[in-house]
Amino acid sequence: MGTSARPADGAITLAELREFASFPGATQRYIRRSLDIGLHRRDAMSLWSRDLVEEASIRAQARVYGRLEEIKARVPDDSGLDQMEPFMAPLVTISAFDLGQDRLGSFSAYRFLYERLLGAGARPWLPGAFCAAASLPHLHPEKRRALLQSISEAAATAAGWSNREPTFYPEWVEKVDMSKAN
Repeated sequence: MGTSARPADGAITLAELREFASFPGATQRYIRRSLDIGLHRRDAMSLWSRDLVEEASIRAQARVYGRLEEIKARVPDDSGLDQMEPFMAPLVTISAFDLGQDRLGSFSAYRFLYERLLGAGARPWLPGAFCAAASLPHLHPEKRRALLQSISEAAATAAGWSNREPTFYPEWVEKVDMSKAN
């Protein structure tokens, strides 16, 4: 007899799907593209680039995301400060890149992406990385304000974090030509 999913697993996946659906279309597109690049799921250039500007952005993102494996390997086991710098410094750099692309307009969108890129073990560190990256001068002051105001007090001061891995990983969906569907 095979293993079956618990009812709670379906509810959690549905909650993740709803959260993703609540993001603007450009944010959804950027998250899917970022997951393709960061998780090496498919050829992001052929799938996502619509023009030369987007092509250059994908190349830059792939270069920056080249450090993801190193960051994943350095997720601290606890809050020890000795483990923090080799993890947080590159995480803030990559986060600053993503926030600078102007597609992740809130902490929830950032958290959604980074939980999937780095895994559940990175959750406790994401508010700090987000706030650090959102505070950097490469962002317009109004953008910095909007990003920093998007993180709730509960997210910034959480006493604990779930160690449950994400279950929903959004992917590219081909458009269906309705005239040929019947």
